[in-house]
Amino acid sequence: MEILRVEDLSFRYPKAEKPALSHIDFTVESGEFIVLCGPSGCGKTTLLRLLKKEVAPFGEKTGSIFFEGAPQESLTCAGEMGFVQQNPESQIVTDKVWHELAFGLENLGVPTDVIRRRVGEMASFFGIENWFRQKTDELSGGQKQLLNLASVMVMQPKLLILDEPTGQLDPIAASDFIATLQKLNRELGLTILLAEHRLEEVFPIADRIIMMEDGGILLNGEPRSIGPGLSKLDAAHHMSCALPSAVRIWQGLDIGGTCPLTVKEGREFLKRNYSGQTVTLPEPEYLHEEATVEMKNVWFRYERDLPDIMRGVSVKVYRGEIFSILGGNGAGKTTALCVVAGLLKAYRGKILINGKQVKDYKGNTLYRRCLAFLPQDPQTVFALDTVRADLSEMTEMMEIDKSEREKRLDEISARLGISHLLDRHPYDLSGGEQQKCALAKVLLSEPEILLLDEPTKGLDAYAKQNLRDTLRELKATGVTVLTVTHDVEFAAETADRCALFFDGEFISADTPRKFFAENNFYTTAANRMARELWKNAVTCEQVVECCKSVGGAK
Repeated sequence: MEILRVEDLSFRYPKAEKPALSHIDFTVESGEFIVLCGPSGCGKTTLLRLLKKEVAPFGEKTGSIFFEGAPQESLTCAGEMGFVQQNPESQIVTDKVWHELAFGLENLGVPTDVIRRRVGEMASFFGIENWFRQKTDELSGGQKQLLNLASVMVMQPKLLILDEPTGQLDPIAASDFIATLQKLNRELGLTILLAEHRLEEVFPIADRIIMMEDGGILLNGEPRSIGPGLSKLDAAHHMSCALPSAVRIWQGLDIGGTCPLTVKEGREFLKRNYSGQTVTLPEPEYLHEEATVEMKNVWFRYERDLPDIMRGVSVKVYRGEIFSILGGNGAGKTTALCVVAGLLKAYRGKILINGKQVKDYKGNTLYRRCLAFLPQDPQTVFALDTVRADLSEMTEMMEIDKSEREKRLDEISARLGISHLLDRHPYDLSGGEQQKCALAKVLLSEPEILLLDEPTKGLDAYAKQNLRDTLRELKATGVTVLTVTHDVEFAAETADRCALFFDGEFISADTPRKFFAENNFYTTAANRMARELWKNAVTCEQVVECCKSVGGAK
C-alpha cells in the first residue's frame, strides 16, 4: 500500500542560480525502509524538509506531494510524519528528558493519562529509564539523538524521516541507533525514509536505495543492484567510493558473480576466492621529527566538584604528522582539543606549542600563522552574509597583500570545491557544504598546526577523499594536523597515527595498520572482512591489493 508519492517535484531557493531539486518522482510503500544517499549539496535535506510541511524551506516549489493519497497541503496532524534532524542539539527544546518526551504530545492536546502511558512505554522501549529525569544538557550525543527519536516516536508517526542522524555519533552509538531503526521497521512495521552518508550498515537493512545527484534521482532500486548499476553508468563515478566496503572491494576486483553487501558476505567472498596464501603488507617507515604539540601530565575538569575529563594526559604530536583521536561520545576528545587550542585551561600540567607553553603566548600570537581550530559546529565560524565576505575578511585579517587576496581566495575555493558557493549565505548551505567553507576560512589563516573537530561531519565520501588529499598536501609542507573524528575509515586512510581517548587519557596510539588490526569495534569494515586472511589490511584499497597479489580469483 502506497503511503507517500512525490510527482515531478522541483524547488528553487530565493535568488539561487539553479534549482535545488529537479523533477523528482518516487513512491514509498507502507512498511518500507528506504535509504536516501548522494553527495553533499545534492538536495537530500531539501527533499526531506519539503516532505514535512512544518519544516519546509522557503522558495519556489512546483510538483505535488501526496501522503496516504491526500495532498500534503490538506494534512492537519503534524504527528503523522515524524522528522529527526542531523544535529542532536537543534531538536531538543526542553531542559529535562521526561519533559522532552511529553512535549510533542502536550502540543497535540493529548490527555494527561495518555501522555504518561505513552511516555512510559517509549522510555522503556528505548532504554531511557536510567536517565529519564536527567537534564538534557547532561546527555551524550548518542543519548540526545536517541531522545530525539523517542520524542518523535511517542507521537506514533506513520512515516519516520531522518536526516543524517548518525553524523555526530561514534561508531558504537551509530550502530546502536541504526539497529534501533531496524527494530522499529521490523517489529512495528514503521515506514522509514533515511538520508545517510554512512552506508556501511544501512545498505544491508534497506529495502530500497534512492541515490541522488545534482538535484535529481540517479538510481532507485534494491541495495544489491546499486553497485553494479553505478558501474554501468560510470565505473569511476565519484559515488562509488561511498558504497559499503564489500561492494567497493568486489568492484575493485571485477570478477563478476553476486555482489556482497555485508561484512559476513564480504568475508565469505574473500575466503572463497582468495584464501590459501598469506600476504603481509609492509609497514611504512615512520620518522619522528621534533614535537610541535606536546602535553605533559595534563589534568582538566570543568568545575572543582566535577570529575576530571583529562587525567594526566601525556602525548607528543610531531611536525608534519596527521594524528587522529577516536573515542566514544562524551569521552573528552573535544575537551582535549580545546585545551590544546588554549580555549580551556588545564589546572595541572603543561601544554607546549612549538616548545613554548600556551600560557606564554601573548594576545593573539598563538593564532597568527601558528595554530588554527575548526570547531565541531561550522556555523560558529561564519559572521557575514556570504561565504565570499567571510573568506575575504580572513584574507584582510591575515594582512595578505591586496593584489593577492582574490587569487588566494580562488585557490582555496577551487581546492575544496566551493567556488559555486561563494555568493551563498553560509546558513543556507547543507551541513557538508558548511563544513568545507568553514575549513576554507580556517586554512586561509595559514596555520602551522591545524586542529580539526569532526572535519568529515556531513561530508560525502568523495568530499572526504578531497579533504584527505588536502591534509596530505598540508602535511607535505610541514603542517601538523590534530583531528578528532568518529570516522574510522577516514582515520585509517589519512592518519599517520591514531589513538583512542578513554578514561581521561590517550591509549593505544599507533599507526593505522597496527591500531585498527587489533580492534573489534573501532576498526574498518574492510579489516573485519579480511583480518582472517591479512590481519593488517585496514582499507578497501589494501584488501584489493592483497587479493591481486595472491594471483587472482580461484
